[in-house]
Amino acid sequence: MNILDENMPESQRQLLRSWRIQTQQIGHEIGRQGMADEEIIPLLHELRLTTFFTRDLGFYKRKLCHSNYSLVILEVGQYEVASFIRRFLHHQKFNTKGKRAGRVALVTHLGIKSFYLVDAKESFVKW
Repeated sequence: MNILDENMPESQRQLLRSWRIQTQQIGHEIGRQGMADEEIIPLLHELRLTTFFTRDLGFYKRKLCHSNYSLVILEVGQYEVASFIRRFLHHQKFNTKGKRAGRVALVTHLGIKSFYLVDAKESFVKW
């Protein structure tokens, strides 16, 4: 399951759906409006193999790695979100739930930085 943070623009959500990328959004289909960041991680623990997309850089922490979900922080403009989500989901290193699980990733224009549950150091992959 792909979950979008509630502050993602509706236009980007609709664009993802037009590309047949299924998503649910905090405050719409899952969770509730106004959820605090501290409430999102427990919600992800209840779900299975979930990928959570946000633009909140506060989520890019190694200690948030967990085998049941992945966190993807998008360091791109708000109207670039959909295209970078699609790029990320189609990238050879992240194109399955299994490859994403246990990761906290930072998506930028240059590539993808990430922490992995079983690896102490940050890795970087170019587009």
